[in-house]
Amino acid sequence: MSKELGCIVRAWEFTFRKSQTLAKKKKKSIFTTMSVTPTDDEPGPTSQIYHAEKILSNGDFYAGRWVKDLPDGHGKYLWTDGCMYVGEWSEGKPTGTGKFSWPSGATYEGDFKAGFMDGKGTYTGSSGDTYRGIWVMNLKHGQGIKSFVNGDCYDGEWRRGLQNGHGRYQWRNGNHYIGKWRNGKINGNGTMIWSNGKRYDGYWEDGFPKGNGTFRWSDGSFYVGIWSKNPKEHSGTYYPSGSTDNNLDWDPQEVFDVDLKDCKIYPCEKISIYPSDKVVNQGGSEEELLQRDSVDSHSLESDVDGAKDESVRNGLEGSMDVQVQESDAKGNGQQQMRVQLKGQGVTISKGHKNYELMLNLQLGIRHSVGRPAPASSFDLKASAFDPKEKIWTKFPPEGSKYTPPHQSCDFRWKDYCPVVFRTLRKLFNVDPADYMISICGNDALRELSSPGKSGSFFYLTHDDRYMIKTMRKAEVKVLIRMLPAYYKHVQEFKNTLVTKFYGLHCVKLSSTQKKVRFVIMGNLFCSEHAIHRRFDLKGSSLGRTTDKPESEIDATTTLKDLDLNYIFRLQKIWFDEFCRQVDKDCDFLEQERIMDYSMLVGLHFQETSQRESSMPNGHHSGNCTPIGNGNHNGEAHSCLTRMASLRWASTSLGINMEAKAEKTIRKSDLEGQLIGEPTGERYDVVLFFGIIDILQDYDISKKLEHAYKSMQYDPTSISAVDPKQYSKRFRDFVFKVFVEDT
Repeated sequence: MSKELGCIVRAWEFTFRKSQTLAKKKKKSIFTTMSVTPTDDEPGPTSQIYHAEKILSNGDFYAGRWVKDLPDGHGKYLWTDGCMYVGEWSEGKPTGTGKFSWPSGATYEGDFKAGFMDGKGTYTGSSGDTYRGIWVMNLKHGQGIKSFVNGDCYDGEWRRGLQNGHGRYQWRNGNHYIGKWRNGKINGNGTMIWSNGKRYDGYWEDGFPKGNGTFRWSDGSFYVGIWSKNPKEHSGTYYPSGSTDNNLDWDPQEVFDVDLKDCKIYPCEKISIYPSDKVVNQGGSEEELLQRDSVDSHSLESDVDGAKDESVRNGLEGSMDVQVQESDAKGNGQQQMRVQLKGQGVTISKGHKNYELMLNLQLGIRHSVGRPAPASSFDLKASAFDPKEKIWTKFPPEGSKYTPPHQSCDFRWKDYCPVVFRTLRKLFNVDPADYMISICGNDALRELSSPGKSGSFFYLTHDDRYMIKTMRKAEVKVLIRMLPAYYKHVQEFKNTLVTKFYGLHCVKLSSTQKKVRFVIMGNLFCSEHAIHRRFDLKGSSLGRTTDKPESEIDATTTLKDLDLNYIFRLQKIWFDEFCRQVDKDCDFLEQERIMDYSMLVGLHFQETSQRESSMPNGHHSGNCTPIGNGNHNGEAHSCLTRMASLRWASTSLGINMEAKAEKTIRKSDLEGQLIGEPTGERYDVVLFFGIIDILQDYDISKKLEHAYKSMQYDPTSISAVDPKQYSKRFRDFVFKVFVEDT
């Protein structure tokens, strides 16, 4: 057996060297067949289903069941870089049970799904550490046990590759911690027990005691008080056990400086390359290859008639419609994406006119985020904000020294102010791995609208966390111009309500020289809560009503100022913070000469009913609908149960905020009345809100629009007004919509 394997490996090495020479000469042969051995119960090669041993044109080796130019069934695949997979395949991707090994000696054995380590599995690192547990899309996610090479061990919950939830960490010296974790650090309520008998019970933050806690000694003495890494914030009382040996002057800082010194969390070994990143070289005749290439290659702007929707990358299928509302009835050329329920939008599969743009975008983001960069502080130099600070990267289909080969067209990629946006993601606590998985994982993006008057496209990631908007050159200039002030503002105000920007990029197609600029933003409505009502509020009245008939308005419709029939009552602590933050955000936008922004508001009614006719405003919805006076039924219980399961979700200004929505009614004799009279009918809601569309400056076009509309309508009722006037009107309006709950 070893002699046979040696022959295969030598033949593989010879063919690999030969294939490199052939590639330089641009030969198009796909593979060299070593042997073809039809099985007893399967037809021969002519039916495209057979057992094969192949050395492919790029030097890869495969032995196993081969179906329609792809591994399918049980087989072994050896890549030229030394990676190897042995196990079950489905349509060219590891699916089922199998074993993947790396050249470093690391191995993973367990479940695979569409190429990902997904399910139960064991990873053994090259250094000898081991993880046994649940995986989701190549990341530890669920219950699992990690044995570190230094002798430490963690047994507990994981989320997106890091310790998160409840878990126990045992150090090799006998110390151990049992309690809550967050993002790989001890966070929350927990207990640390030292091998010498000392013990701490209380709250933790980023691996250190923080807040209320009790420290005990083995002799029974203990210290109770407030803990912090800052010695000046310590406050507590020491209770001796009665022994004369106790030190009454004990300093709690000793816990930080001495006791926790040896309680460091050992880092997990990073996986050099994921199995899902490995590409299988497809087989087929030269004619079949040319046909396949002609089908896969689509123009950025052209439609493919009769193209079939396909499962994209990992099998994401189906599409749903999405609602997009214009920011003004007369239109100012700008649209705002209104994100709806998970799974909605048109999946960008092969045949979609923007399929190649999506691939280019994903390739570029993966390159930008994964590019090595020196550690940077939050104090950025002025040069980082220079409009000339941008990086161009070429992406030829055959790959280059810095970019991988790909199946899209030849394009160039531009990163605007990369250091600034990298630091912004860090400031917003965006994990680079999570960011890449959301945008560049094996799930397709979803397109949420066709181009509007601005020509912008909108896309949503599969997990709804990020939305991507193509931009006009003028918008890019505004964002870069205001970037220093924006960075300073979001750094100073952690609860800012303005849109969070994570990246600014450009794709330039080599064939047409066409440039597509786009920005990546946070999705305000990314939540497990269903959004039952949504409003886009500006404080103006001209054209600020939905043009849909009442029968077509549902939970996916974005309503406007004149449709608003609630005021929102916030708890005093949140109301005070809301007023302060709106003032600060509006001051910032006013100073940057920005106008036409909106307050986007989403409501989740906590008390719901299956009786759609009982909707407070009389509209029908396919979602849970609210009922008054705390009545509960099965549907309400279901919604409340779902909310209870999300009790760990953080609440911040504008996100997951519990409040009360009070029904209002407008007087019919007051035309253009923005806010109706309160009726006393109140509902428990969860609010989501933020300030969006912040890239419209008061340029010459807006000044002309203001002058033109002022001749026909009340100047105070139109959207396009001077930034100072816009800011004052916006504040006056939202401070009437959001009030203190008394």
